[in-house]
Amino acid sequence: MFDLRRRQIIALLSGVGVTWSFAVNAQHGERKRRIGALWQFAADDPTNKLAYTTFGKALEQLGWSEDRNVVFDYRFAGGSSDRYLPLAQELIALQPDVIVASGTPITATLQRETRTIPIVFINVSDPIGAGFIASLARPGGNITGVLNYEAGIVGKWLGMLKEIAPRVTRAALVGNPRTTPFHYFQRAAEAAASSLAIELVPATIENSEADIERVIESFAATANGGLVVLPDTTTSIRRDLIVALAARNHLPAVYPYRMFVESGGLMAYTIPALDPIRLAATYIDRILGGAKPADLPVQAPTKYETVVNRKAAKSLGIEVPPSLLVRADEVIE
Repeated sequence: MFDLRRRQIIALLSGVGVTWSFAVNAQHGERKRRIGALWQFAADDPTNKLAYTTFGKALEQLGWSEDRNVVFDYRFAGGSSDRYLPLAQELIALQPDVIVASGTPITATLQRETRTIPIVFINVSDPIGAGFIASLARPGGNITGVLNYEAGIVGKWLGMLKEIAPRVTRAALVGNPRTTPFHYFQRAAEAAASSLAIELVPATIENSEADIERVIESFAATANGGLVVLPDTTTSIRRDLIVALAARNHLPAVYPYRMFVESGGLMAYTIPALDPIRLAATYIDRILGGAKPADLPVQAPTKYETVVNRKAAKSLGIEVPPSLLVRADEVIE
């Protein structure tokens, strides 16, 4: 009788132990994960707001929501490089499970601060040259992400500049070497420019309105010029100024992002703005599921779109070629 009761008690305690263990494991499995993100623009910048809103929605579709299993720690640099380091350190101190890095300078700052927390980058064009990864197929460290533009895209931009403004014989390549891989694009641009009978003029800028104005107006002093604006934190932040200077100096320009055309620029050949955000969300999902950045190949965009602003063209005295209008994904009247 005693042995029977003893066996029943042991069985009961074992059952309690199993139940308690299951509850603890379940609770551990449901702990909220932390996703950090350092964005280069201000929180209220319309383009940036659309980006991080889309990012949250993409993750929600993958099963990650703030009211259930994830905490978002967002920091916004507001276009100030002085804020990159303190904001990166703030994020790392929170020990997130993964961090989203927007742009080359921010990715570089985060890399210097941590070699263990997974980082997924967006808006980076030369991750190998920047030292973020060993190769596109096998990144090899704690960083992977979504490629912005390969160098060869600059040939397409130059070709479109010549198509919309055949009189152009000089093209300024506009970018800040501190915030974009300028020479990465310049090498490809030089090869393309010669085949188009265009003189390529490196137009390096700094992140100040006075310097940008000086560089563009100096270039505009000689006739038959046009601009190719590089994908760059500096040019993106100063886009309204660059578009205004192009208009004031009657310079046709091709831009890397739609937001320049929305600000009054002539034309963009660009990746759809939100595609990299959605792709980055899939990698965040995989990393939270246990995948290592070292094993996740850097993804490249597969879709491009042409946006033309006919109002801007008219103000420049340009008649947009019918062939370009037919190919355009969007024409802003």
